[in-house]
Amino acid sequence: MVVVMAPGVDEAQVEEVSTRLRLMGLQVHRTDSRGRITLGAVGDLGALDVDDVRHLPGVQDVVRISVPYKLASRAFRSESTLVRVKDTVIGGPHIAVMAGPCAVESEEQVEQTAVAVARAGATILRGGAFKPRTSPYTFQGLGEEGMKILRRVADRHGLAVVSEVMDTSHVAIAERWVDILQVGARNMQNFALLREVGKTRKPVLLKRGMSGTIEEWLMAAEYVLAGGNHQVMLCERGIRTFETAMRNTLDLSCVPLLHQLTHLPVVVDPSHAVGVRDKVPPMALAAVAAGADALLIEVHPHPEKALSDGAQSLDPVMFEDLMRRMQGVALAVDRTIGPSSAS
Repeated sequence: MVVVMAPGVDEAQVEEVSTRLRLMGLQVHRTDSRGRITLGAVGDLGALDVDDVRHLPGVQDVVRISVPYKLASRAFRSESTLVRVKDTVIGGPHIAVMAGPCAVESEEQVEQTAVAVARAGATILRGGAFKPRTSPYTFQGLGEEGMKILRRVADRHGLAVVSEVMDTSHVAIAERWVDILQVGARNMQNFALLREVGKTRKPVLLKRGMSGTIEEWLMAAEYVLAGGNHQVMLCERGIRTFETAMRNTLDLSCVPLLHQLTHLPVVVDPSHAVGVRDKVPPMALAAVAAGADALLIEVHPHPEKALSDGAQSLDPVMFEDLMRRMQGVALAVDRTIGPSSAS
């Protein structure tokens, strides 16, 4: 349920309505947007008389939300959420680019990558420190040391950092070193982890599970939002279908659909979706055209030597060319690629 407060409402009235809702056993999430205050009330609404709330002083209207993802829905917040990460705004007219290696291997490798992606216009450095791998015998990442490397290199080049957390114990570690906590596809419905990142105030990049429906994905985001962390981004990275020509099937139709259903920014990861290097650029261009708010692209200085996912990683020359081409597509849909001001 969304309680819409009247324009120019007194702060004491807002607090009084919030208190009344909490006494009814509801969680209250406040949103201030363009001078309008709304209160999202979440919980058991079965015995609630909406008219009792509608007649409280300062209340303009009460709207019931029929979908199960209350806080993530457009009904709760009609204006798109903007996620601010250092000097980058995700969800506005500028399309942000997060780029870097699948896995942190060494400081030299990350340094070479950071130089290339920053020069090309990326503003967020991606890299895996804790690596979920299908085989227990393949490279599993450098752990916290990998995040320290990302932080040092990113700071030298004015970049923000996104890296994955796989377990609740990783969250406190990641909070020290990275700017965005990534929840991977395999953990989309790891509810303990979702609750833990919901307690932080770091932005969260929530990847769609390889077999996750749109509603299941939004309900996963709801766990984070319900914990009080409203800086959530949804990342489409391909879903598992009957088709085997590519690593996964990139569902670009979800991008405009999500913009209709939710206020949260939508990110596309074409690298994990296709798993084939020369197919990443066309899918990245298509994602821009479809309305993605950001892209997550794997870049490695020497893909043929990568310890993880080298087959889908772009080299610096390919990435620079892609950034140039994406700018043209972005302009065609009234947007731009690259840095934006968070002020």
